[in-house]
Amino acid sequence: MVEKQSDLVGRSLASVWHPCTQMQHHETTPLIPVSHGAGAWLYDTNGKRYLDAISSWWVNLFGHANPRINAALIDQLGKIEHAMLAGFTHEPVIQLSEKLAARTGNVLGHCFYASDGASAVEIALKMSFHFWRNAGQGSKQEFVCLAGSYHGETIGALAVTDVALFRDAYGPLLQKAHVVMSPDARAAEEGETAAGVARRAADALELLLRERAGHIAAVIIEPLVQCATGMAMHDPVYLAEVRTLCDRYGVHLIFDEIAVGCGRTGTFFAAEHAIATGTAAGPVWPDLLCLSKGISGGYLPLSLVMTRDTIFEAFYDVDVRRGFLHSHSYTGNPLACRAALATLAIFEEDDVLNVNRQRAQRLTVALQPLAGHERVANFRQCGMIWAFDAQIDDPAAAATFSRRFFARALENELLVRPIGCTVYLMPPYILSDAECDLLAERTATVFDHVIAPSGRMT
Repeated sequence: MVEKQSDLVGRSLASVWHPCTQMQHHETTPLIPVSHGAGAWLYDTNGKRYLDAISSWWVNLFGHANPRINAALIDQLGKIEHAMLAGFTHEPVIQLSEKLAARTGNVLGHCFYASDGASAVEIALKMSFHFWRNAGQGSKQEFVCLAGSYHGETIGALAVTDVALFRDAYGPLLQKAHVVMSPDARAAEEGETAAGVARRAADALELLLRERAGHIAAVIIEPLVQCATGMAMHDPVYLAEVRTLCDRYGVHLIFDEIAVGCGRTGTFFAAEHAIATGTAAGPVWPDLLCLSKGISGGYLPLSLVMTRDTIFEAFYDVDVRRGFLHSHSYTGNPLACRAALATLAIFEEDDVLNVNRQRAQRLTVALQPLAGHERVANFRQCGMIWAFDAQIDDPAAAATFSRRFFARALENELLVRPIGCTVYLMPPYILSDAECDLLAERTATVFDHVIAPSGRMT
């Protein structure tokens, strides 16, 4: 079995270009050949198990090889695997669109489908730009994003991403976006609350909108948690403030809920945490909302953009040129939509959001010894997301912290992949009490080892 594992690793390194990876690092950092998964665990070809504490890049909600999602896909395989969505339709894509729209109170009434998160962001940006052109305001071609934002790595999505590691190499290809202050609660000044930071960030946005609103198509934000920049969390009041500003200055608001939607923040949509200010009542809904990752339960590539009817209607015309002529070959794939429908059914049948509140409370309590660690700063939690920042004075040690933590975690049966010096946990929604305790205890064990001087990589 060891020989088979070694053979698989060698063949992969010789033929597969792995994502988000400096391939040379695999000369020292292990590449794990996965054999199968069950529940919250992944198993390699030697039978060693790893608790998937990051939901395989934030996609797996209800465990690997989930019987209910499996059954839905098997049933769909016997009907239709795929049909083009141009000129055709099918029950799974209709049901999914209806159910998602209902979750917004039909404020967001239409869904446009793609396969991955970055593609959904591209669609939202193009829709906003094209809307304004159809509305006779073709000068509105600019976009606004937050400092530290991440929205994907295709050209349009990368243009509204503010993570230097991802965008700097491709700067000459990108349209310039306006980058405004992040409402990251860690930026609080002495005596300032998280809500105070949020309002200060909203004030900074308003200064830009006053000057450039006639040229700005949309503001795009990751509501509540900016994930790829290190799980930067902000107060929900920011969403309400930005909604008010976008209405006042005639600018679209795009919520990128690719990572934070589908229950990850404690409500199904992160938008539901914020309540509109002024005369409007209820959640703060954007004009366009992007979903991906967890929507299919981690089974199949699926993404979508939900829109207000006013946006849909701006494209509804006899003139083909006014239509939204964007397309993907696998748009609205029936198998992916069935996986998503099965995922939504689990939310409803298992009262997932309420159960997750109890699960989150237990894991937060279990993590308290780590939260109080002298080398831990900014321990934070939002729904089913936990994060903290490692305090490391040595720049060389800080530069290798993520890889050292990842490797040590694997030795302790954990899949945890820090972002820089930020350790985060984003597990599936099925952890037992024992698994919560194991995750907390071993995360602390790994951190103690890696943060110690003897844990440095030479």
